Amino acid sequence: MAALAGLRALRRLCGVALFLAQLYVLSGRAGSLMTTKHSQPQSTFAKSLTSTSTNTPYFKAAESTEIPSYVTKCPSNGLCSRLPPDCMTCNTNYSCIYGKPATFDCKAKPHVHCLDQNNQEQENFTINMTCQFCWQLATTDYVCTNSTNCMTVSCPRQRYNATCTVRDHIHCLGNRVFPKMLYCNWTGGYKWSTALALSITLGGFGADRFYLGQWREGLGKLFSFGGLGIWTLIDVLLIGVGYVGPADGSLYI
Repeated sequence: MAALAGLRALRRLCGVALFLAQLYVLSGRAGSLMTTKHSQPQSTFAKSLTSTSTNTPYFKAAESTEIPSYVTKCPSNGLCSRLPPDCMTCNTNYSCIYGKPATFDCKAKPHVHCLDQNNQEQENFTINMTCQFCWQLATTDYVCTNSTNCMTVSCPRQRYNATCTVRDHIHCLGNRVFPKMLYCNWTGGYKWSTALALSITLGGFGADRFYLGQWREGLGKLFSFGGLGIWTLIDVLLIGVGYVGPADGSLYI
C-alpha cells in the first residue's frame, strides 16, 4: 500500500513539472512574438522617416519681389548725380569742413537704375553738397508741421515743437526728419486792414472787437459807447500797431 501511494505522489509531481515546463515554453514564444510585432512597426516607421527625409525635394526660399517704397521717388534712367537723397546711400566724409562744399561717395539703392554722363548704367558715383547737418539748413529747404494751439500775439513770443522734413531735392548730413522749436506763426484768416477799418468807423459799437472774436470786450464797448470815445481811440492805436490781434491767437493776413 505504501508503495502504491508513493507511485501516485511521484506521478502527480511529474505531471505538475510537465505542466510548468509547457507553460514556460508557451510564455517564451508569446514574448518573442510580441517583441517582433512591436519592433516591426518601429522599423517600418523608421524606414518611412528615412525614405521621406531622403526623397523630400529641397525647396529654395523664394526671394522677395516686393518693390521698396522709395522707388516711386527715383526717376528711371536719369543722371545718378541728380537722384533724390532717398534713392542713394552715401559714405560720410569726415574730412569735410562745415559750410564748405564737399564730395561724397554714393551708391544707388537696389531697384534704382541711373546713368552717367555717357548714358552708361552706373551704380557708384560722387555728389557735391555743402557740409552741414539737416537741422542747420535754411528755412526754405525743409517743411515743418504747424500748430494752431499756441498764441502768436504774446510777450514773449510763444514757441511750439514742430517736426520738420527736408525737401526731396536737398542733400544734407544726418536725419532728414528732425524736431525744431519754432515761433507760432499760423493765421486764422483775419485781415489787419479790416480790423483797423472797423475800429476807426464802428469802433464805438465794438465792431472791431466782435470781428476779432473778442465778444466780451465788444459788449463792453457797445454798452459804454466805446468808453465814451476813449476806448475807441486806444483800440485804434493798439490794432494799428498790431498789439491787439485775433482772439484765437493767430496772425493777421
